[in-house]
Amino acid sequence: MQLNPFDFAATPFIHFGVGKRDILPGILASYGSRVLLISGGTSFDASPLCQVLWSKLEQEFVIFRERVNQEPTPKMVDDWVAKYRYESIDVVLVIGGGSAVDAGKVVAGLLPTGDSVMAYLEGVGRGEVFQGFTTPFVAVPTTAGTGGETSKNAVLSVVGENGFKKSFRHESLVAKHIILDPAFTVSCSASTTAACGMDAFTQLLESYVSPKASVMTDALAWSGLQSVSKGLMAAFNDGTDIEARAAMLYASSISGLTLANAGLGSVHGLASPLGAFFPIPHGVVCGTLLFEATRINIKAMLVRDVSNDALKKYASVGRLLMDDVSLDDNEAHQSLLGILEMWQLQLQMPCLSAYGIQADDFERIIASISSGSVATNPIALHHDELLALLSSRL
Repeated sequence: MQLNPFDFAATPFIHFGVGKRDILPGILASYGSRVLLISGGTSFDASPLCQVLWSKLEQEFVIFRERVNQEPTPKMVDDWVAKYRYESIDVVLVIGGGSAVDAGKVVAGLLPTGDSVMAYLEGVGRGEVFQGFTTPFVAVPTTAGTGGETSKNAVLSVVGENGFKKSFRHESLVAKHIILDPAFTVSCSASTTAACGMDAFTQLLESYVSPKASVMTDALAWSGLQSVSKGLMAAFNDGTDIEARAAMLYASSISGLTLANAGLGSVHGLASPLGAFFPIPHGVVCGTLLFEATRINIKAMLVRDVSNDALKKYASVGRLLMDDVSLDDNEAHQSLLGILEMWQLQLQMPCLSAYGIQADDFERIIASISSGSVATNPIALHHDELLALLSSRL
């Protein structure tokens, strides 16, 4: 077996399993007593589990608290950096979903210097080089979607006509520790479970078929895909199914590792301008576009690049989801597409028009796709294919 060269970015110390939340106080104490806690807007307060943890932390640490009620913006994180710059924060703790994780990652990165994130934000910032000195960052995800807790980048947004979704990334932004306790995700609603689950699955599938995939990302992505095949619909149908919740939390965090090291595809290429111009949740973009994007990718490769390795990989995923190794490649492709379409319906993924998106917006959306965001799609899609992809879910 020939192994091609590859690089793999740094990972956090990962603590996985029900009850792992109990080690959090000890981890925090290893850094000091002054903790900046960044949580989700309402999920933390609504969770009895989080409230028990909050009471315990209040007794042992000096806690400063901020809430993330939306996707984080440059102004939000800059304001918090200015507010806490001189509070001698020992560690930044995030207990929340992907937006809270991204906000906390940026704040931890900028607290030591007090810099504005606009000095470093890709594409819209001043292009300065981040020096990498950060405040320790610990993440406890309460949703299973973005996998941001395992990656080195944080996404910040400004939504509107001139909006953007851009990344601040550096190896030193990776969390020191992440606690993956599936009990924290049990309180997620069915709609949140669906959107987050499709985000994780899309990241796993797109990184698996990426031309930048390596033997290491393939192994990780495959284990994540196996977990989604067992956990997604089970968690959606019964939020108290702790085994399904564990499977999805594992898959989500693995997807953060694979996307950081192999890249993503056309769904995420479109998700950036869609989320910048319109108030559409990232997971909804993934859930509503993935079936058609996969269909178009497979069709394009069968016409223009029949020897593309991604065709074999798509077939492997089809066999996995159908639990049938006897399927030939064509049958497996059709099975994969059938399951993705079924998930789209069963998970009740909204159409684009539900968020004010119209056909007249498509040209602007396509024109705003950054070249880097689609460079790792398994095949370069033509303009008419991207237009058809968006039109299919209007």
